[in-house]
Amino acid sequence: MKLRVQYLDIRAPKDIEAAFRAATQERADALLLLSGPVVISQRTQIAELAVKSHLPAIYYRTEFAEDGGLISYSASITDLYRRAATYVDKILKGAKPSELPVEQPARFELIINLKTAKQIGLTIPQTVLYRADKVIK
Repeated sequence: MKLRVQYLDIRAPKDIEAAFRAATQERADALLLLSGPVVISQRTQIAELAVKSHLPAIYYRTEFAEDGGLISYSASITDLYRRAATYVDKILKGAKPSELPVEQPARFELIINLKTAKQIGLTIPQTVLYRADKVIK
């Protein structure tokens, strides 16, 4: 695909603006944000800077799209909680946690924020919108 990946490390809130400056200087075409305590706690600022920088970004939690990020694709937190409850039930009924199977997420959610897409001048194809679990207008 001939993509060049640039890793920007955000360890503290003070690093966020510098990371976006670096992305802009390197002429980044898009952002993929991965998890981290600073990233989730500063999600509104990060989403705003992505819009200000006209950088399409995809995030790992639904809260980002709900707080102004362009797209989030993640495991359904609701589904994970439901599945965790079945584990709690089994443990309370005497099952040994070490004997329970390890599971991976089974349901994922795609959320698209059209307001943000408009702000950065991006048109989301209709076929992608049809696949979204939620579209924020």
